[in-house]
Amino acid sequence: MLKTLFSILALGFFLCGSALAETSIKLTLGWKTQGSDAPFLLAQQKGYFANEGLNVTIDQGEGSAATVTRIMSGAYDAGFGDINAIIQNAATRPNEVPVMVYQLWNKPPFAIVSKKETNITGPADLEGRKLGGAQGTPTTRLVTVLGTLNKVDMSKVAIENIGPNLQEPMLIKGDIDGALVFNITSWFNLINNRQDPSKDYNWLLFGDYGLDLYSNGLMVSQRLIKENPEAVAALVRAVNKAAIEIGTDTSTGIQSVVSYDNLVKEELELARLKFSYEKLILSGETEKLGLGDLDDARLARSIDIMAQGYQLPSKPKAEQIFSRQFLPPLEERRLVYKAD
Repeated sequence: MLKTLFSILALGFFLCGSALAETSIKLTLGWKTQGSDAPFLLAQQKGYFANEGLNVTIDQGEGSAATVTRIMSGAYDAGFGDINAIIQNAATRPNEVPVMVYQLWNKPPFAIVSKKETNITGPADLEGRKLGGAQGTPTTRLVTVLGTLNKVDMSKVAIENIGPNLQEPMLIKGDIDGALVFNITSWFNLINNRQDPSKDYNWLLFGDYGLDLYSNGLMVSQRLIKENPEAVAALVRAVNKAAIEIGTDTSTGIQSVVSYDNLVKEELELARLKFSYEKLILSGETEKLGLGDLDDARLARSIDIMAQGYQLPSKPKAEQIFSRQFLPPLEERRLVYKAD
């Protein structure tokens, strides 16, 4: 149904360069202000939204999964959040769940971080260990799937439910052998705790062991797609323009973050911005497809993984989750990355 709707709408709005009249859009970030939010904040600061006829209000978030529920509640029109949360909610609320229209993080941030001395270098090393994770997060929910795919006896793996703010402190103290985390978050939490995440820690990345999922991107409500597809296309164009620009000028990106929230640690968030590009955005697939797009077969596999990990009552169709109808031409989405 959504696929048919998108196809019909797409016939007309690409003929327009921008939304015809100013449209107000409320957009939620995935978390508190971070360097990885730069594509949205730069688009606002440099007037790329305004040039497209959009009046965008940007608020901080409460988690990349919460972006989905915020949009489903009607409080927000768009947001930066996790495509896997769309898959999860589409299984039970298909008419309310938002649609991903610009896939930004091509690689998943889901990881198990451990001290190098613990010698956890692959899934087989998890047996006999105690892991700590926040309940309900994709990393915690999918660790069993990770184990199953890699023939790990998960009955020999202890998983303790702990608050996200306690994961790194407990790991540092040795209370747990590994933490179930988002690498882009935990890496910098460790730095804040005066640790060296590269030298002293191992990172078991789910994407390297069969869980090749997508992650965060720009999603919008079905209502906005139906009522104002031109505004959706304009929103995507503005974010894409900023994301491409940041690739060759990360200093401009971090300044937009600091301008939005002067309480952030500029040096730390610049490092996080670069981390997001180098570890989550850049890939062979991104080079081929450009920013914003994804591989349909890989998305189908992701849906299968989520259905298994979350024991979904039904399996959503790919067209319910993602639409490329609003993407600019490929040549406008080719990313060149140069770290300053």
